[in-house]
Amino acid sequence: MAVETQRMEDFRLEAEPYYLPLGNEVELFEAAYKARLPVMLKGPTGCGKTRFVEYMSWKLERILVTVGCHEDLTASDLVGKYTLRGDETVWQDGPLTTAVKAGGIAYLDEVVEARKDTTVVIHPLTDDRRILPLEKKGEVVRAPDDFMLVISYNPGYQSVLKDLKHSTKQRFVALDFDYPEPEAEAAILMSESGIDKETASRLVKIAEKVRNLRTHGLEEGVSTRLLVYAGQLMEGGVEPITACEATICKPITDDLEMQRSILELVATQF
Repeated sequence: MAVETQRMEDFRLEAEPYYLPLGNEVELFEAAYKARLPVMLKGPTGCGKTRFVEYMSWKLERILVTVGCHEDLTASDLVGKYTLRGDETVWQDGPLTTAVKAGGIAYLDEVVEARKDTTVVIHPLTDDRRILPLEKKGEVVRAPDDFMLVISYNPGYQSVLKDLKHSTKQRFVALDFDYPEPEAEAAILMSESGIDKETASRLVKIAEKVRNLRTHGLEEGVSTRLLVYAGQLMEGGVEPITACEATICKPITDDLEMQRSILELVATQF
């Protein structure tokens, strides 16, 4: 019976990801890492949580294994399972097991999207045991000191049915994320898309006004990620209003009245 493994270099970041610290999150993350504590990132979609984890994995020189959680994610998908390769039965480590064995960072993105029975498998990794049971193999993997578990979710967007259990939340050090302050967000846009300061400032002003529409029926504000997309389209020669319609307006709402309201906000800047 064979065991199939993945190359660790596939999970290593070679170049430093751009990240602009907005508070003391870098220092807190480093302290949690040194204390072997798991971390939970809370904040709206597209505000920089994933980029932050990428930056910290580079800074700490750890491999990063990212799992985008979804409702069909099973415990076997995380931990591992037996599969057939020709005439041979092969054990394939799941991404969580890969990260544990390598002493890397396992990042479960939008963890509340996974089935509740799936998230239970992380519990033994989040207390002083720091173990990962492989029930199908009858083995227990002990996490080395340099392993770290990180999860993220958007508390403002989840329904009651898709929230973390309190028994899970209380196992983590929590870091809150939000959209950057205007000057910081403009700096991010300039760095990530190449646009000039004036254009970046205009996009940030649009974002502030669109985010205020959340009190008028808009479910989710425009993310920093979408603003970067708008800047990249503009830098590529797309007319500003067209770029904003494609990246800021249409992705965040299907309501035609709301789309018109957003386009009116865009028109005040461009």
